[in-house]
Amino acid sequence: MASLDLEFGRRADATILARRSHLGPLRVQKPFYPEGAEVCHTLLLHPPAGIAGGDALEITATATGGAHALLTTPGAGKWYRSAAPWASQRLNFEVGAGGVLEWLPQETIVFDGALASMQTRVSLAEKAGFIGWETLCLGRRASGESFCSGAIRLLTRIEREGKPIWLERGLLEGGSRLLQSAAGLAGYSVSATLLATGEGLDAAVLAACRQQRPAEDRALCGLTLLPDADVLVARYLGHSSEAAKAWMIALWRLLRPAMLGRKAVEPRIWKT
Repeated sequence: MASLDLEFGRRADATILARRSHLGPLRVQKPFYPEGAEVCHTLLLHPPAGIAGGDALEITATATGGAHALLTTPGAGKWYRSAAPWASQRLNFEVGAGGVLEWLPQETIVFDGALASMQTRVSLAEKAGFIGWETLCLGRRASGESFCSGAIRLLTRIEREGKPIWLERGLLEGGSRLLQSAAGLAGYSVSATLLATGEGLDAAVLAACRQQRPAEDRALCGLTLLPDADVLVARYLGHSSEAAKAWMIALWRLLRPAMLGRKAVEPRIWKT
């Protein structure tokens, strides 16, 4: 069991890491400010570098009114093969009025035989913004491993002022027909989803995002803007996590100015 609880607050023209507490092997490094004091970049560290059967991780991050936090990770997350117990990760994000939270982790590698439960819950106040992504790599393709056994349970829920605006559940079973079906992953080993919600999303932004094409040959991608909820959804299917990340960064570079009036500044760890 490991947990991490962070709170980001607005102080004058700066966002600060106002509170942090942890239990077990979850940590943060000191706050970074590569784009000035208004945006706090924070690295989430999990020293074991992988999640084994029976592990339970819980990360809570709050951005109070007017605060702007960007959270990322130093490297790929790994879910190891399990003999029987499930492993779990729960992400709980809360953003106050006028605040922004960006959740931009590196890719997640799910080993063959892993039993993984992943939950993300986002609670937004009025005029709060959120941009988040997740990249799943099924099996270690470079080692010739595919996802033939095990299972992944997925739950993502976003609420604004207590009302759900996005709810998605999924179950991916190793070796199942869904992994090969056109209605599922169509035989691809890498799937990625970007979700954005907040002000500034419109048809022009959607059209600009749709102009971004993946560098990976035969990869599939698509974008939708839900008109009643102001939620932009971007999907990627391919075999390259690097290409998926590059595509999502290209979208992020368009979304950030439109939604936040701020150009995209990549976390320094992405360049190492």
